[in-house]
Amino acid sequence: MLTRKIKLWDINAHITCRLCSGYLIDATTVTECLHTFCRSCLVKYLEENNTCPTCRIVIHQSHPLQYIGHDRTMQDIVYKLVPGLQEGETKADDSSNKEAAEEKPEEDSDYHRSDEQVSICLECNSSKLRGLKRKWIRCSAQATVLHLKKFIAKKLNLSSFNELDILCNEEILGKDHTLKFVVVTRWRFKKAPLLLHYRPKMDLL
Repeated sequence: MLTRKIKLWDINAHITCRLCSGYLIDATTVTECLHTFCRSCLVKYLEENNTCPTCRIVIHQSHPLQYIGHDRTMQDIVYKLVPGLQEGETKADDSSNKEAAEEKPEEDSDYHRSDEQVSICLECNSSKLRGLKRKWIRCSAQATVLHLKKFIAKKLNLSSFNELDILCNEEILGKDHTLKFVVVTRWRFKKAPLLLHYRPKMDLL
């Protein structure tokens, strides 16, 4: 069986970010046109623009950040094609992760891979639910609102996380929003921690 060797140089254009010209890190794709960039590069770019950096198609007139998504497949491909990239990224964050682990009790250890962390305060704003014993938490910026719903439901022994709504600035958050997205779009100029409220969906009726 014949195998064909392909030089990394020949496919660089497909695995690099057009904004920073480096290999894709936390690959994020525009859902409208499927062009991919580093997440941090794209989020920064979309703070001032609403078009794709590559094809200039309008992503969304007012909320372009809601129409981008993590591309795990592309990131896996980049890590496989560029030996040492993932390890180098992890080593760069090792010291900060060790400090975070020392600050937290053993039961709260960081289960995410060297991700950026977000401090959150979870407050209950409904008399129908009790407050959390530990409302201050710290977790990965890549965690989603859905993860928080499941966490709260488990702590409060609710039958389903679908019974909950999570709000920021009195606005209900979509379950697929990452905490990084929430911070950038709803808490950009405010101090940590990120203040979120939870309530039962019945409160909407």
